[in-house]
Amino acid sequence: MEKEHVQLKRTMTSRHIMMLALGGAIGAGLFKGSSSAIDIAGPAVILAYMIGGLILLFIMQGLAEMTVARPGARTFRDLIEPVLGKYPAYFLDWIYWKMWVLNIAAEAIVSAIFIQYWFPQVPIWTLVLIISLVVTLINVCSVKMFAETEYWLASIKIAVIILFIIIGLTMLFVSFGQHAAPGLSNLTDHGGFFPNGTGGLIAAMLVVVYSYGGTEMIGVTLAETKNPEKVIPKAIQSTFVRIIGFYVLPFFIIVSLIPWNQVNNEQVSPFVTVFATIGVPYASDIMNGIILLAILSSMNSGLYASSRVLYTQAMDGRVWKGFSKLSKQQVPVRAILVCTSTLYAAVLISLFVGSQTFNYLMGSLSYTVLFIWFIIAVGHLKSRSVAEPGGYRVKLYPFTTWFSVIAIIAIFIGVVSTTPIIQTMVTMGIYLIITLSFFINRKRFETAA
Repeated sequence: MEKEHVQLKRTMTSRHIMMLALGGAIGAGLFKGSSSAIDIAGPAVILAYMIGGLILLFIMQGLAEMTVARPGARTFRDLIEPVLGKYPAYFLDWIYWKMWVLNIAAEAIVSAIFIQYWFPQVPIWTLVLIISLVVTLINVCSVKMFAETEYWLASIKIAVIILFIIIGLTMLFVSFGQHAAPGLSNLTDHGGFFPNGTGGLIAAMLVVVYSYGGTEMIGVTLAETKNPEKVIPKAIQSTFVRIIGFYVLPFFIIVSLIPWNQVNNEQVSPFVTVFATIGVPYASDIMNGIILLAILSSMNSGLYASSRVLYTQAMDGRVWKGFSKLSKQQVPVRAILVCTSTLYAAVLISLFVGSQTFNYLMGSLSYTVLFIWFIIAVGHLKSRSVAEPGGYRVKLYPFTTWFSVIAIIAIFIGVVSTTPIIQTMVTMGIYLIITLSFFINRKRFETAA
């Protein structure tokens, strides 16, 4: 039995929010996209992720300040609309939705590729279908069950990354059996730290931005978080520290253990490659299995985020009201099912395009993350002129936020100059459709508001 005009439950705690953000950020970008980033930048990929992490910190701090200043906010639009107006808020909501529905499709295909590590004879489309059904079932259950599932999925992959860091650092400096510790020689022995120059560093930012995208999901959890004005800032600080540790250190280990020009493999994650060099039986199989759990976790987070954006749009009369109906578990089932449609579209796409789909989608998704970060940063710059901050204030404001804005523009220019024109044109076409839909329906939105 479905109910209308019932509010989402506030059952998510600080640990749920932190793990949800980690679940969104630590996925295919780290485990699959990492090979592309290393191939593009070489050892300089370490610096690329440090720069991206600094931008991420400033964006997240701005998001936290706006959240505390508006404790009644339910999603991004409630934070941005009072500051920048209806169009930027509308645009942000829909590109965020677009980002996640495309991302879960891309990650379903990546998951299928990694499963073929064990079952090469099973078609990708069959594996994508099975994965899609599992993720759908998890999300249509209660919010608390979803949050607990995501918490433990994220916990498992974090534990494995920590194990990877410990084993990797040991292998770097300790020789054993047939393994000779390489130390730090691989960072400079194969063309130097910048083998592809600064151009390689800039081009790698495409993957870096995609990898970090999803952390801002904290802004979508507002309606289902207990005491968001206290929980969100705490979760943001904890999330940032963990993400930097879980990206920068693993990349340092990978490019130090293995020559950067031997890492790129479309079918195998660099993490699996590293574990395969240990010589321990089934080590690479275990790692591959946990990577699958990691990507399932990221898909789980993405479906949550996209369905809540659609639910909020329906509640505000911007799309069909039926998407705002909740099940007896107070879950927006209809919104979830619509968002899973891209998963089942991925089943069809995988029949014709196969593994290359991920690379095409990653370019479009990176643009979207840049636009999301830019709108949040500009919103934060203007927010203090609209309302005084609450109990959380960003230190060094506005310098940190201006740094983010300038860095995002620079990265955008670099990405445009290094990305295939078809990816750019398709993405901008989608943005144009979103923009036109706003102005065509502007009067109806104002009436609904």
